Amino acid sequence: MTHTISVSGPVLTKQYTSWSRNEPAREWAALTLLSEAIPDLVPHPISRTPAPSLTMTTLPGHPLAAPLHPPHLTALGDAIETLWSIPSDTLQRIDLAALVERTRTGLITLQDGDGVIARAASAWLNSEPADLTAVHEPVVAHGDPNLANYLWDGTRVRIVDFEDAGQGDRAVELANLVEHLSGRGTDWTPLVRRFAPDPDRFHAARRLWAGFWLTLIAPGGPSAHRNPPGTAEAQAGRVLTLVAGGPRGVPGRPGCRSE
Repeated sequence: MTHTISVSGPVLTKQYTSWSRNEPAREWAALTLLSEAIPDLVPHPISRTPAPSLTMTTLPGHPLAAPLHPPHLTALGDAIETLWSIPSDTLQRIDLAALVERTRTGLITLQDGDGVIARAASAWLNSEPADLTAVHEPVVAHGDPNLANYLWDGTRVRIVDFEDAGQGDRAVELANLVEHLSGRGTDWTPLVRRFAPDPDRFHAARRLWAGFWLTLIAPGGPSAHRNPPGTAEAQAGRVLTLVAGGPRGVPGRPGCRSE
């Protein structure tokens, strides 16, 4: 965990315990930008300290959880579309090159093992996704599309937790959402059709994120202990399906299972 949270009435305080990616500054910059443009979508930043900590307003709603149903997908799409309508030029750019290198390095280690995880790592490395480091369609990248960061009040969705925010690539951000483990079991087809990303770029981005997740949850990975037995093997199957498949497959379905 990079932070702890305390709530007092309508005010939330986020105390950072680590900030290797400059998370406090990223979150403050994103909330300042977004709360001025769309004040009812994100928390309003109140203050920050050198400690570092941030205070901000709380938002109504409960975290989304998979599988998402049509009303959730529509409201989530509305929130994302609004988020992406705000110019992102003032935000620090997401370091996609570092993401690619981290994923590649982790998979090189995993390919030396046995079983489906090693096969998936080798398949990814032997057919590495196309270069995604050049931003084609810049948007405000949320950076952490865990469904718990999208609050549903029964009508609409609001967004919290911007510590990994920055300027990102539209197709890569959409793929990040679709491939996040929290969304397993959701049919993302309606949302993907709504945003109509370039099929080849979107598929390459899905493969990148799927490989990234495998490095996190495979044995020895930093998140391996947070998931039940079989999660890493299921993710390896998802990687193999994405590597073998073309860019026009149905989003969200390959290798789906509750994780």
